[in-house]
Amino acid sequence: MADPLDKATSKAPATLGEGCLSRYDPDEMSPEDGTEFPGAAELWEQLQQQPEDKPKPA
Repeated sequence: MADPLDKATSKAPATLGEGCLSRYDPDEMSPEDGTEFPGAAELWEQLQQQPEDKPKPA
């Protein structure tokens, strides 16, 4: 089993922008950076179909 701390010390992808506009450069990211989520669309649809359990404000 791989050491879980190995990933914590890995190099972060390059960023674009500065300050609050700073974001990871999508061209520099790889599957190892967690950029792929094949079930994202299905999860989003499932979450949108679930009724909200939050009480409405009075």
